[in-house]
Amino acid sequence: MSGESFDWHGFLGRWQEEWIPREDEEEEEGEEGDGDRTAVRLGRPGAREPAIAAAEERLGRRLPPSYREFLAVSDGWHVEQTAGVYQLGGVADIGWFEDPYDMAPLYEENLGANPRREDVLLAGMWKRALRLETDSDMSHALLDPGDRDQDGEWALYVYKGWSGEFPDRYPSFRAYMEAMYRGFHADRAGRADFVNATTRAQDARVARARLLALRGRHEEALPLIEEALSFGRPHSAVLLNQLRHLSAPHSSRDHGFLAADPRYLPEILPVAAMTPARGEWRLGGDDHWLGMMTARGVPRDTAEAVLGTMRDGTHRYAPPGPWGEAVSEAREQARWGATDAAWRTLRDALPGWETPGPSLIAPIGLLADPVLGPLVTPERGREILATPRAGEAGPAPEPVPDLDPPGLAWLTEPAANRRPSDGYRCVWVKGIDPARLPALIGEEGAELSAPADPREAFWRAPKPHEREGVELWEDRAVVAVGRTAEAWAFAFDGDSHHLGTLFSSPARAASSAGRAVVVWRDPRHSSSGAHPAAFHLAVAEQGEELYAFTVRGTEIERSGAIPEALDPARLFPPEDTEPDRERRLLQTLHTELGLSLPRFALTQGRLPTFTTRSWTRAPRDGEGFAYAYISLGRPRP
Repeated sequence: MSGESFDWHGFLGRWQEEWIPREDEEEEEGEEGDGDRTAVRLGRPGAREPAIAAAEERLGRRLPPSYREFLAVSDGWHVEQTAGVYQLGGVADIGWFEDPYDMAPLYEENLGANPRREDVLLAGMWKRALRLETDSDMSHALLDPGDRDQDGEWALYVYKGWSGEFPDRYPSFRAYMEAMYRGFHADRAGRADFVNATTRAQDARVARARLLALRGRHEEALPLIEEALSFGRPHSAVLLNQLRHLSAPHSSRDHGFLAADPRYLPEILPVAAMTPARGEWRLGGDDHWLGMMTARGVPRDTAEAVLGTMRDGTHRYAPPGPWGEAVSEAREQARWGATDAAWRTLRDALPGWETPGPSLIAPIGLLADPVLGPLVTPERGREILATPRAGEAGPAPEPVPDLDPPGLAWLTEPAANRRPSDGYRCVWVKGIDPARLPALIGEEGAELSAPADPREAFWRAPKPHEREGVELWEDRAVVAVGRTAEAWAFAFDGDSHHLGTLFSSPARAASSAGRAVVVWRDPRHSSSGAHPAAFHLAVAEQGEELYAFTVRGTEIERSGAIPEALDPARLFPPEDTEPDRERRLLQTLHTELGLSLPRFALTQGRLPTFTTRSWTRAPRDGEGFAYAYISLGRPRP
C-alpha cells in the first residue's frame, strides 16, 4: 500500500452502486412504505481543502494520508456494520477520544516487565486516539497517531465495548474501509438478488482457484480463495478448509454442510467425527455434535454409526475406482508398519483420484482412516495438494522423502512420542504372518486388536493388580505387531519393565514357527549402582535357544555359541558410554541378523496390539519380592 495512489472516487462509487439494505433493514423499510432500496446515500460530498485544514488546526495534527484523501471525496460514510460502527463522521464531527472510560490504566497494568511493542502502543492508544464514529453499537473507531508506519498512516482500532475482547487493529484507514466493504459483501452473499460486477469477479476467482487446486497449483489457488472468502462468496469456505486441512492434517476443521451432501458424506462425515471420537468435543459431548450434524441434514443414525466406527477404530476409507483399490493396498501395507511403502502406493495412484462433485478438490477422507490417516504428515498433505488429479494436468511434485530410517539405531534417538531413555523389548520371528504371534507368545485367548496407538494401548492396559487371575509378579506386555521390510514379524513393547533375575525369555516359544530373536533394553540406573542399565539378546530356532547374553553394567552372562560379530565383550567395551554401546549393538543386529523396526508406525502410526504371556517367571522359594503400584498422571501422546 505504501506510496501508491488509491481511487477513492471509484471505490466509494462502487460501494454506493452495489449497496442494498440487509434483509432485516429491508423489512423495516417495507413497514414504512419505502420501496426504493437504493435511496440511502452512504456518503456526503467531499470536504474542501480549507475545511480539512481547519479541522487539522483544531486538532493540532495533520491527518494521515488515506483518511485525508477519503474526506476530500466523502465527508463521512455510512459503514453499516451489523453490530459495531454504523456511521463515520466528517471533518466537523471528529475529535480526540481522551479515554473517557479509563481504559489506559487497565491495559498498562498488564504490560509486565518486558512488554511487546504492540502491547505498549495499544495501552497508550486510548489517551491519544482520534474518534471517528458518530453512530455505533457501543463501539468506537479510533485512529492512533502514535501507531504509524513509514508512509505516515495511522493504525485504526475498532473497540466494541460489549464484546469484552481486544480491539481489532487495521494498519490504516484505507485498510479499515476495504475490510468494511468486504464485510458489506459477506453480509449479503447469500441473497439471490445480490449480483454485481464484484460478486461475478469473485465467483470467477473461486472457479479459477478450483482448477488451479486440481492441477496441483494450490499455492496460487490459496490467495484467490482467501480473498473470495473475505467477500463471503459461496464455495470459497469449503475449498479453503480442504487446502488448510491437508496443510495441517492433524488440526480440526469444520467442513460445514458438505457433510450432509450424499456425494461428499463418505469423505467428509468421518473427518467431521474425528474430533468427538478423540474425546475433544466439549460443547455438550456427543449429543451436541450429533444434533449439529442432524441440523445440517445428516440422518442421526448415520452420524451415530460413523462416530461409532471412528471411536472404535474400525472405520475404513473406501472410495471407488482405482484410487479405492490403491487405498486398500496401502492400508494392508501400513497395517503391519510399512508406512513408507503405503505412502508410495497412495502417491502413485493419486493422479487417478476422481472428485464426486465440484466442491471436493482433494481426498480429504483419507485423514479419517485410522491406519492411513496418521501417514499424512504436513509435508505429505502438501504433496497431495501439489499433485495434479481428477483429470487435470500439471507437473508432479518432488516426492517427500521416506520417513523410516533403516535398522534399529533410531531407538537411541529422540522421536515423536518417544525418548532415548525409554526402555523397550521386542520379539522378531522370521518369515511368518504377524497375525500368528498371539498364538505363539500371547496370553490365553489373546487376539489382535484393531489398529491403535501403541503408546496409548500400553497406558490404557490394566496393570496386574487390576486384573483378576493375574499374579502380581507377572509382567505381561502390551505389544504392537507388524512386519519389517526384511520379512520378520515383530511384537514390540516401548515401555518395558525392569529386566530382573526372574526374566523368562519368550524366544523358545516364538521360535517354534521359525528363527526368533528377543531383545530387551532396560535403561534404569541408580546413583548407588544397584540397578545398572541392562541389555538382553536371545536367538532361538525350532523351540531351542541357540545363544543368549545379558549385560548388566560391566557384568556379562552368556550361553550358547555366540557369533563373533555379536560377542558382548566386543560390543560392550567398558570404556564406552552407555548410548555408544547400545547404538553399536543395534547397528550390529541390523547388519548381522537383518533386524529393523518401523519408527513411524511405532511412534506416530497405528498398529494392532495384543497382550503377551508374562516375561517373568513365578518366584521360587526364597525369591519373594515386594510390589507397590503408584498411579501417576501422564499426558496422553
